[in-house]
Amino acid sequence: MNQLRIGIIGGAGYVGGEMIRLLLHHDLCKIVYISSKSQAGKQVHSIHSDLNGWTDLKFQEEKQIDVDVIFLCMGHGKSKEYLKKMPVKDDCIIIDLSRDFRLNEDRNDFIYGLCELNKEKIKKSKRIANPGCFATCIQLGLLPLAANHQLESEVHVTAITGSTGAGQNPIPTTHNSWRNNNISIYKAFNHQHLGEIVQSLSQLQPGFKNNVNFIPMRGSFTRGIFASIYLDSELSEEAAIDIFKSYYETSPFIHISDIPISVKNVVNTNNGIIHIARYGQKLRIESAIDNLLKGASGQAVQNLNLVMNWPETMGLKLKASAF
Repeated sequence: MNQLRIGIIGGAGYVGGEMIRLLLHHDLCKIVYISSKSQAGKQVHSIHSDLNGWTDLKFQEEKQIDVDVIFLCMGHGKSKEYLKKMPVKDDCIIIDLSRDFRLNEDRNDFIYGLCELNKEKIKKSKRIANPGCFATCIQLGLLPLAANHQLESEVHVTAITGSTGAGQNPIPTTHNSWRNNNISIYKAFNHQHLGEIVQSLSQLQPGFKNNVNFIPMRGSFTRGIFASIYLDSELSEEAAIDIFKSYYETSPFIHISDIPISVKNVVNTNNGIIHIARYGQKLRIESAIDNLLKGASGQAVQNLNLVMNWPETMGLKLKASAF
């Protein structure tokens, strides 16, 4: 089988680096172009040192390219700009990792690429809007309830992310001396991922109008997201677990754990791990993913596998580093 020719736009950041790492080890993909405005002309492994010995590719200037698949790994707002400047052929698959095309209200032709929600739609599309990292983690903890119309109260979420979620460019709240041995809240109740979360829950449970109260936190670690979710529910713990196991029965990367979970269960994998427990009238769900993989590049490759009707796990059989 011929390999797909891959172009990666914006390959110098954390997400771009993980995209390169995954696709270099994907049997049916061949990276032929990686752009970077800031690093053009440099060896890829001079920026992503973990790729030393794996590739001799160089970053290139942004230009018109003829490839089978484009991964857009740039900052928010830049994907729309790129596609206006560099239109691509109709049969080219576009997978965008920004938030530019995630919301239906924008009336675009992109399918929201949460594989555990829109698998069949993704298979029929060539335009995929990859979900946000926080949004992925939180939705994985709520989709089964929404699908069974069990979101009958407001939802409370506290979720903490590693520093790579803020991107590679240093800012005060990602600088090591500030982030190390520290924790803080940001964008409480108005995080940009709330729109896509509510959109998906409403897709499965029409008429859902309850608040999703989301408190995002910055953690003193590099990668991973851990979300603690609770809500009022009449479901027993056993019934809730059955709902989750049934919903994710055909989702190869989502696992229901009988014991409490941690971020280390998922770092360096495309997995999402969920734990469910009941406390009085409250149902509490723990959800964990790697923000750079299941929350970004890994899910993008999973989307490509679905579009191409390849095994969903191809190129993504990764093991967590538990210690």
